[in-house]
Amino acid sequence: MSMLRIALAQINLTVGDIEGNAAKIVRNLERARDLRVDVVLFPELTLTGYPPEDLLLNRGFVTANREALENLLPHTRGLTAVVGFADRREALFNAAAVLHDGRLAGVYHKALLPNYAVFDENRYFVSGETRVLFRRLLGPSTGSGVRIGVSVCEDIWHSDGPPRAQAEAGAEVLLNMSSSPYQSAKATGRERMLIDRAVDNAAVVAFCNVVGGQDELVFDGSSVIVDQRGEVVARAKAFEEDFVVADVEPGRAGGRKSGGPGKSKEFRCEDLPAPNTDRKPKPAVQPRLARRLAPLEEVYGALVLATRDYVAKNGFERVVLGLSGGIDSALVAVIAVDALGPENVVCVSMPSRYSSEHSGRDALEMARRLRVRLEQVPIEPAHRAYLDMLSDLFAGTESGVAEENLQSRARGNVLMALSNKFGWLVLTTGNKSEMAVGYATIYGDMAGGFAVIKDVPKGWVYDLSRYRNEKLGEVIPDSILAKPPSAELRPDQRDSDLLPEYPVLDGILAAYVEEGAAAGEIVARGFDEPTVRRVIEMVDRNEYKRRQAPPGPKVTGKAFGKDRRLPITNRYRPARSVAPAHDS
Repeated sequence: MSMLRIALAQINLTVGDIEGNAAKIVRNLERARDLRVDVVLFPELTLTGYPPEDLLLNRGFVTANREALENLLPHTRGLTAVVGFADRREALFNAAAVLHDGRLAGVYHKALLPNYAVFDENRYFVSGETRVLFRRLLGPSTGSGVRIGVSVCEDIWHSDGPPRAQAEAGAEVLLNMSSSPYQSAKATGRERMLIDRAVDNAAVVAFCNVVGGQDELVFDGSSVIVDQRGEVVARAKAFEEDFVVADVEPGRAGGRKSGGPGKSKEFRCEDLPAPNTDRKPKPAVQPRLARRLAPLEEVYGALVLATRDYVAKNGFERVVLGLSGGIDSALVAVIAVDALGPENVVCVSMPSRYSSEHSGRDALEMARRLRVRLEQVPIEPAHRAYLDMLSDLFAGTESGVAEENLQSRARGNVLMALSNKFGWLVLTTGNKSEMAVGYATIYGDMAGGFAVIKDVPKGWVYDLSRYRNEKLGEVIPDSILAKPPSAELRPDQRDSDLLPEYPVLDGILAAYVEEGAAAGEIVARGFDEPTVRRVIEMVDRNEYKRRQAPPGPKVTGKAFGKDRRLPITNRYRPARSVAPAHDS
């Protein structure tokens, strides 16, 4: 049997940084050469980064990525590399280039273009119909080789996709480059799918996923090599760059192929001759199986990586956030410190006339434990000034939400002023449960540049906080975890004054927002009908607020933003309610 040495170059790409992405490719090519790798696989759209979105409509951008591909050729001497790029021919294709020993041996065009959830590939690309295999010849004899099929991301998610046809045509190794975005528990299901593809096609499957944060998306990596018996022989780390190598032996016992006569004739086969370096003995390599993360560890890792990359890739060094003494701002502060280091996180306490003493103490204790800079800027003077300015217009009305939210907007102004003055990125601290029902003040606590826990339900906020305390060191005081949630915008205020208890609210939101369940279905699950209809009404009428919120990383099955898009002007109402509006 012929041994094939495969490497997965799981790298963190930056959209639009063609030069920087190419430099990472070159460094990993050198590493592959040092280890005498036969084939090194990179992530989808390696040169452009993923998703490049409307950069692809710029012809100069596409031309630059093609020129960068040509410049990689001299760096592939002695090995085979599969690199992702945007290929403009009669149309634009999401493509994989097979570079072999200094030449472009062939190009594969992605066939199945995802156009659901966060994906918009039909906007840019045309589906390909590439029928080509690559035979990587091993050793000085040209008679011994391994047939390889190449595909891109979505192609392998379908059991009858291009990898199946490639296997039926004789492919023994299926290479899939991917940019598969993270969401909770996805890695486990994805790996199970890849095992199925390997067994069903009696072929080795090598899957290389990108890693890193990109706007509202975060990519977990977790690349794998699976042999034809369905055994995972190598697994890359989650949420880190990694380089994994394994020797595989195609053709050994495994599943069965279901191809019929003449299938191989539909494919042409490009030979990849053995480079001269193949005559040298290879150094031994030990395949590495990175451990799979527990659910909370996974989500926490995603939030840390997303925050780190958003800050760094957008040219910031420090961040600033309001530290109220509540659970949401505490969790955001901890994530920021884990992502950037305490020296790059500035916290601001902004007490008002309604702020409790215990919240002030908790904020001070949090800052001490995290070793971050804490500034105090009381907002009472600004709040009083606003009330004075508006006293004539507000005369004869009852004090309420408008007066309360002036405090939140004063705090937003303070944070944005600090950002403006010192170049710090403002992190907002609102969670998914609040954003869903509009329990947030536009131009107040929603003001900022990155919403770290925007897709984290309130229940997860507590779970993640406890996880961080138990597994990585106790930094969030018990007093913060124990106190009833409150915005502290009026005396004795509690979130439960306006909202259902969070376990109930989160259950309704999961059904309505993530699953798309109708009100009747949700009620049938045991939820109170008036509560269900009130929550749905709150979700529907606050789309305009969410549209103006800063981006934040997707970690659930369906996030607000790229993942869930509804018109702001919209008269369809699945539920009717007499619930009063919270604020504007």
